[in-house]
Amino acid sequence: MKLLIINPGSTSTKVSVFADEKEEWRENVFHDAPQLLDYPDVNSQLPFRREVLSGALKKHGMSFADIDVFVGRGGSAYPQPAGVTRVDELLYRDTEKGVGGSEHPAKLGVMLAYTLGLEYGKPAYTLDPTNVDELCDEARLTGIQGVYRNAQSHVLNQRAVALSYARSVGKAYEELKLVVAHIDGGITVNAHDHGRMVDGNVGAGGDGPMTPTRLGSVPVLPLLDYIDAHGTAQVRRMCSRAGGFVSFFGTSDADKVRALAQAGDEKARLVWRAMIYQVAKSIGEMSTVLKGQVDAILLTGGLVRFPEIVEGLKERCGWIAPIHVITGEREQEALAHAVLRALRGETPIRTYPGRPVWEGFPWDRQ
Repeated sequence: MKLLIINPGSTSTKVSVFADEKEEWRENVFHDAPQLLDYPDVNSQLPFRREVLSGALKKHGMSFADIDVFVGRGGSAYPQPAGVTRVDELLYRDTEKGVGGSEHPAKLGVMLAYTLGLEYGKPAYTLDPTNVDELCDEARLTGIQGVYRNAQSHVLNQRAVALSYARSVGKAYEELKLVVAHIDGGITVNAHDHGRMVDGNVGAGGDGPMTPTRLGSVPVLPLLDYIDAHGTAQVRRMCSRAGGFVSFFGTSDADKVRALAQAGDEKARLVWRAMIYQVAKSIGEMSTVLKGQVDAILLTGGLVRFPEIVEGLKERCGWIAPIHVITGEREQEALAHAVLRALRGETPIRTYPGRPVWEGFPWDRQ
């Protein structure tokens, strides 16, 4: 069985073809932020991302017609439970409309899988979208009644990495308390408490560390002044596509920013150090969610290839718990293998319900 794995991210499109469990090939196509900012919104990137898929297949002597199952990373529909979900029209429409309140390029994985599945008469599935909601109630509250923190994270890779680590130490994921930091174009840091992601920063919502593409947490009063001068549309773009490195340097290419820092550029050196500092703060915050009882801190994502990021986090957070670096990502394998297990009847296939898993506190419904 040939599976096309479609994984659009904030700075790349990852494409793989699996023959059952074996990955036959993978392409990781980088997109610098200025290229993507030419598109007014994420949905308008759909034809461009489809061309990336088509080009990758053609490079390996294949076409969409050779695929048996389309599997896409997901997000932006209503928050869902973890697991494999069949992509149907309702999930496609809610993803397209962004009813979950987030605009992350991961949504294009579901949209591409569905449209290609329709066109070629093949099934489409997704796994662990960016807005899997397992938050504890304390994590939802802010200081404004009716304004709640939502679940928005690199769920797919975080869970895959946590499961991989659990296997490596001979334990079940559900036995462990972990802090997992996904560090790449977007950065999310989450507390995993016995198999549930109970808290974490809102990755594409102006929360947590700044990143190559995102502004991170900003004090409200200065932000209001910025909105008065520049408008809300600009700030929305900076939450997920035009903040962080893009705001400071006009590029989301971490290699370029790092090269500037290493060449002695003071601005680049400070921004680079500040990003590491802010990730460390988030790791410390999540360790308190777990009451300091942290079995391990797992660092993953594309930017852990830079040794000073890992060393900086070890220096600040190594006292909390052992730190393990899991280079790269496990997303492609997670998507393929989970869907195969579901198709074989080993795990359930969910149907998207068209409503969020959490629908407010009792006082919101009075």
